[in-house]
Order: sequence, then C-alpha cells, then structure tokens
Amino acid sequence: MDGQMDDHKQAENTEEKTDEWIIINGRNRVLKFSCNPPVSASKSALPAVKLHMTYKTIQAETKLLNALLLAHGFREVNVDTVDFNLLWTGSHVKPQILRSLLPHQRLNHFPRSYELTRKDRLYKNIEQMQHARGLKHFDFVPQTFVLPTEFNELVTSHYRHRGAWIVKPIASSRGRGIYIVNSVEDIPLQETVVVAKYIENPLLVRDCKCDLRLYVVVTSYNPLLVYLYEEGLARFATVKYDPKEKNLWNPCMHLCNYSINKHHSDYIKSSDPEADDVGHKWSLSAFLKHLKMEGHDTGLLMRRIEDMVVKAILATAPSIVTACRLFVPHQENCFELYGFDILVDSDLKPWLLEVNLSPSLGCGSPLDTRLKSAMLSDLLTLIGIPAVDPVTRPKSSNFQKRNLSLTRQILSVDSTPYVRNASRKNTEKSLKNVTAEEAKLIRSIRDQFDRKGGFLRIFPTADTWQKYSRYLDPVTGIPSLGTTQYSGQIATQNFNKLVHAHLFPNSVIARSPGSRFPLASRSMDRLLRYERSLSNQYCKELDMDVSSDESDQNVTHCPQKQSVIRYLKNGSRLNQPQIQLAFGGYLQKMLLRLKGQELTNEKSLNRETQCDVILQFLHTISQGLSMPLQFKKPSEHLKGNDKIAITAKHLSDFLFFYVQESKYAASSENNGEFIPEEVFGTFLKTALETDIDDVLNLNMKMACPETRLSKCSRMSKLSLYQIFKRVENCVLSKVTES
Repeated sequence: MDGQMDDHKQAENTEEKTDEWIIINGRNRVLKFSCNPPVSASKSALPAVKLHMTYKTIQAETKLLNALLLAHGFREVNVDTVDFNLLWTGSHVKPQILRSLLPHQRLNHFPRSYELTRKDRLYKNIEQMQHARGLKHFDFVPQTFVLPTEFNELVTSHYRHRGAWIVKPIASSRGRGIYIVNSVEDIPLQETVVVAKYIENPLLVRDCKCDLRLYVVVTSYNPLLVYLYEEGLARFATVKYDPKEKNLWNPCMHLCNYSINKHHSDYIKSSDPEADDVGHKWSLSAFLKHLKMEGHDTGLLMRRIEDMVVKAILATAPSIVTACRLFVPHQENCFELYGFDILVDSDLKPWLLEVNLSPSLGCGSPLDTRLKSAMLSDLLTLIGIPAVDPVTRPKSSNFQKRNLSLTRQILSVDSTPYVRNASRKNTEKSLKNVTAEEAKLIRSIRDQFDRKGGFLRIFPTADTWQKYSRYLDPVTGIPSLGTTQYSGQIATQNFNKLVHAHLFPNSVIARSPGSRFPLASRSMDRLLRYERSLSNQYCKELDMDVSSDESDQNVTHCPQKQSVIRYLKNGSRLNQPQIQLAFGGYLQKMLLRLKGQELTNEKSLNRETQCDVILQFLHTISQGLSMPLQFKKPSEHLKGNDKIAITAKHLSDFLFFYVQESKYAASSENNGEFIPEEVFGTFLKTALETDIDDVLNLNMKMACPETRLSKCSRMSKLSLYQIFKRVENCVLSKVTES
C-alpha cells in the first residue's frame, strides 16, 4: 500500500490488542469476522452473543450474510425493531431512518447513492465532468443517451457513426431488459432507457467475450475513503464472439452476466472452489495471470481500473456529500458496497458498464462461495461494528466512556493502558496541532486501514492528492465541476487535504498537479495483490448450497396432491397468496425443465413448444404489468439451445419480480373455506409442474370466474394463470394444425 508499511510489519507495529473475535483500538472495540465462523460449541463465548447484538434486513439477498452473522453470534430481529447493530437493505433508505441512527449502528447505504448506481444518473454525472474537466480525463464510458429526451441526438450520432447500440433500463440489474439493436428505429420510446454505443472490439479470452465484476467499498464520502477488493470475478459469455449483425439477437454471445448465461446448456460451472480458471466464471487473479501469460501489461490495466473507479465516485460524490450532511448524524454510520461492471477492450482499456447497488451475494458456484464469503467477512470487519449491546446502550452524552466500562465488564477485557510503539508515537506527535475532532478522525481512518483485510485502499494513497486534487474544491475539498467553491456547501474544513497531509506527510500536497512523482515503485505492492489468489479458507459449510433459482433434489411423486384435490372437491379453495405461490412454483418448474433439471411425465410439452408458449405469454402480458418488466421478443431465426437460453432468461426475469410480490402477499383468510397452509405447503414442496397445473386448473374451474384480458393491468395472479392457459391452448392448436 502506498506510503504504508507492508502487511507483516503493520501487524507487528500496531497498538491493537486482539483476541479471536474482537479488535481493540484504544477505547474502540469492534468485532472481527472470519469466513470460517466459530464452531457452535464456542458460540456462547462470542462477544456478539454476550452483548445480545442484532441485525435486520430489508428486501435484500441475505443467505450468505445471514450465515456469517448468525455464526458469529448475531440474532436477526424484526424490521420494526429500533435496537439493532447492523441494518442491511437492498433498496435506498428513507431520510427518517438515516436521521435516527445511533453512533454504534451501521447501515449499508449512503443517501442518494443512486447518483452512482442508476444508469442515467451515472452517465449524466460523468458527462458533466467531461464538459467541465475535459473528455480525455473521463473517457471511460461509451457514448450514451437517455431516451426519449435525447432521441434526436441519438439519431444524429447513429447516422454519423454507424454501428450497434445496447439498450438498458435505467434501474435494472442482473441483465434484465437489456438488448442490442443495429438501428435506432428498433428502440421503443414509451419507457425511459439508456442507450450506449456498443463496444465492438472487446478483449476475447478463448474466443469468448468477458467482463469483470469488482467489489468497491466506500466508508466515507467526506473525507473520501475508497477500497477495492483484491479479488473479483471474470464472467464469460457462453457462445463464441462473432460481431456480425445477424448475431446481435443472441445475448449469450454479447452479454456476460451470469444471470443470462447460466440458462444456456453450454454453460460450464466449476464444482471445485479452488479451481478459479475453469468454466465460464473465473477469479480476477486467474484472469490477470492468463493475460500476463499472453504478454499483456496487467499492472497498467489495474492502474487504469483504479483510476476509473476513483473518478466515477468523484463525479457522483457532490450530491451524496450534501445528503450525508443533511441526513447522516454520525461519521461512521454508513458504508456502501458497490459492484463495478467493467469491460476491457482489445487495447486493454477498461470501460465502465454500470455500477450495481447491493451487488449479488448469491452463491451459485463454489467459486462464488469462496470469494464472497471472504469479501463479506472482510467488509464486516472493515466497517468496524462496535461491540455494543443495542438495548442497554448508554443514552447519555457519556456514551463512549460508559460503554467502554460496560464492555470490559461483559467481555472481561483488560483495562490496562496499551503501550504505544515508536511508530504510533511518531504519528501521534503529528496530531498535536489539530483539533480534537480532527485527531479523532485521523485515528479512526488509521484504525480502519488496519482492519482492511483483503481490501486495498485506492483513495487516499500517497499519490492521489497529486492526481485528483484538481477535481476537488480548494476550500471544502469536495469534488466540484470547476475551480470555484462547490455550490450549496458551507466553507468548512478541507477534510480530504487534512487526511492526505497526516497519512502521507512526505507526499506532494504542496506540489503542483503537473509535477513528477514516482508512482510505480510505491504502487507496485498493491498491484501485485490483484494477481494473488485468495487463501484456501472460505465458508465451507455453504459449499453445497445452490443458487436461489435452482431447486433441491426432484421427486417422482406428490403424496399431497390427492389431499389438495379432495379439499377442492369438498368446497375449499386456494386463497390469493396460495394462488400466487402455486403459479410461481408452476413457472419455476417450467424454468427448470427448460434447463433440463426437472423431471417430467408424459403430459409435459417438449422444450421447443414450451419456449413458444412462454414467449407468447410474456409478450401478451408485458404491456399490462405493473412490475418493471421490459420484454422484447427474440428473433425467429434463433433455434435450439440459444432460443431455450433466451426464453429461460426472460422467464427468470419475470419470476424475479413475481416471486418478490408473492413473498410479501399477506392473507388473513385462514377459515375453513381455504386449504390448510400445512397441506398446501407440503404439496408445493413435492409437486411436479403438471401436479401444480392440475390443482390450479381445478381450483379455477370450481372457484374462480373468468377474468377479462382487458383488465390485465390490474389482474389477479389467477388471471395470469388463465392467460397462460389460453396462450398454451393457442400454441398447441397451431402445432397440431401444422
């Protein structure tokens, strides 16, 4: 790390006193996490258990997070509970939640993070910096337009520079709603979309297109503190790259998202967690080693990527800084994990495709489990969750002092003052000329750096002031579009300059931005970390876990089917949530059968016919759904495995939203008119696709009247099933006639 001691020396020259699961910095006590959680026999001795520490989650993918927190002694609480240590949410947070945060509480989002993660806001913020600071300094995004407002500009550019364009919804993820066109006339103008120039010279690995998913953490926006995880993922398209226009319809050739390519029959998933260069998903370190063997300068590539990450955050930071001042009560309340998606072209230039809010923590393969468990445990250690009982926390102004005493009593922590080593004594001397709050800030940043684990701090470093100070307001230190003070900000302490001066006293803050600086020697250690494979330690008990879109073992019979049918014939029926869950389960089984993972019987349709039914169904309902689903019917020229993969992807997109709605569907209908939940639940767990079809069909005939198709925009979930059966009958009739 620039301007810092290497890891080994740092471990020896620290004031920290650590035990297995807690880190102590002076008066601060924070928890230490490991991707190999403690065995159950020792859980009672864990600090989180003794202090009754809790967490809560809201609309988030938390299987891995839950496993780590529960194994370290945390307890999950209801979303309405105000006594918690960690709040992890998959969506943006309301201001009233932010304002109510206490000093010991941590939240995984900053206010207004959409300035970085919404595609339209990201491109507009970077475009502003291009105009203000020069295109050559912010030329890492393709030419982009937001439609429909910029349609005329898009048409002008298209006819000046012919080529393909990639169309993306402004707030989608997992490749939902993305498609490629060769003519601007093929882009619908009813919805707001982002249209970006398609990069036609991607770097190919074994003839396949690939992109990178890198994990970036911001722990503060003022001062700016940015970390990049040393390991990431390289994701490959399943079909070999062919830039011809006739292949633009094939997302399994042009898009590298795992959520798209996993549906293709040729997709290879490695079953060995330590084999990080097998199949269609590699580790970043394996990817860089492969490039180095082919003669590429991987150090140059990673320097460019670091520069791109920092500049993207600088371009979007002003609004976030303002929001933090308005809504965040304490400096360390918020942190943010971003997923940066990056495409590298044949000239080894990185292009920023998008930045993901709440990047996926799903473990669809052993490599995912290995990387994400290590990254997440390092993240939880980095942010420094204080060892505080959330219920008995002191409420007075003497919070820190009384909590220190309480923690020592509960954890039996030695209260003997720690002897500072020579290195720490020298750094403390440099804090004599600053205020108490400034000294506290500098110590906190140093302590955080000591907990970084596999995260590499890329801002600040010894050279970042020289490289990026030109983009900071000279008075406030906040990123700005010009040389004047950033509008809307109070002229306060320049925290970025303060941090650089005290962390790197021998750096070149006093020099002009254009002066020479020896970058290579100081950054070499950091760059080498990217090529270092992760250790063999990972969350082993999750190795056999599968991703949420795949089922467990299939069964050949459904003993509860006849019980459900008897209830229906005796006058009971499915309530609305049960109908939603049943139809969702029916489509899930259909999706698995498309991928060849579900058992079938003689009543099942063949896969080609099933594709036609699904595509026609999605096309029929796509215009009337309230959920943000954009459906574009694929080319009729697609056949075989490519068509099946695209159909499965579209169905998976629909199911993502549909299942989310079903999960939050509440019902108070528990009287005798409806099938008991325990009977229905057992039925769903063991039912085949045709079993669910039979039950839904019988329930519809006996209990539910026809719903007109014109009411699609407000139709019930049973209406969707009715429409599906209509479409299926129509397709089957055409097949029979032919």
